[in-house]
Amino acid sequence: MTSIPLIGEAVAVAAEPRLAGAKIGVVTFPGTLDDRDAARAVRLAGGTAVSLWHADSELGDVDAVIIPGGFSYGDYLRAGAISRFAPLMSKIIDAANSDAKLPVLGICNGFQILTESHLLPGSMIKNDHLKFICRDQTLRVENANTAWTVDYTDGQEIIVPLKNQDGQYIADEKTLDALEAEGRVVFRYVGFNPNGSRRDIAGISNAAGNVVGLMPHPEHAVEAGFGPESGLTGSAGDSRDTDGLGFFTSVLTKIVGGDK
Repeated sequence: MTSIPLIGEAVAVAAEPRLAGAKIGVVTFPGTLDDRDAARAVRLAGGTAVSLWHADSELGDVDAVIIPGGFSYGDYLRAGAISRFAPLMSKIIDAANSDAKLPVLGICNGFQILTESHLLPGSMIKNDHLKFICRDQTLRVENANTAWTVDYTDGQEIIVPLKNQDGQYIADEKTLDALEAEGRVVFRYVGFNPNGSRRDIAGISNAAGNVVGLMPHPEHAVEAGFGPESGLTGSAGDSRDTDGLGFFTSVLTKIVGGDK
């Protein structure tokens, strides 16, 4: 288990040195594409990114885990279906369900793996238009009380990139009703549903709020000049380039014991 190096120079936005002591594991499977991006996001937020290989038998001393996007095992069978059986996943499942409630974030393919692992309910199927889609996507934060969203506010709208072909979230009506009633819909698509997901759901959490999965990619909106349509502004005129950074600062805040 080794620290993931950054390519190029990046300046962490976090002013608190204590955040650097928080270790965020980033899992790589065969076919993972966005592990380096997730690691960069962790470092920009002020934490320490630690590489984890799918065949590892132990998690080590990481304080949280990110399962990034890509096409693990080529999305054979179903997206995430093979990765669910990787040795490291059994450790992640146990840690997420333990009393310690390890924070786990699944992004895109990572979200698919979390549903296949039954850490999150429902399933992901092909987009309703049967095409790959890549666009900047507006999301509304529906739950700002999870381990990965405490630096946002309920109702806040953010813009992050989205890219998927198996991004349609589905579940039976009973499950959907329960997610809504329990406040476990964490993000919802705004303005346009890019894949036909039920009730415009873009991301959900488990009951404890330590496990979150979403299809869009916050790790691609963490640095000024390199975010969604670089320079795009919201109603207040603020740049949207770093709208995704709150995911990574949120979990660091949780780890070091900060309050919202």
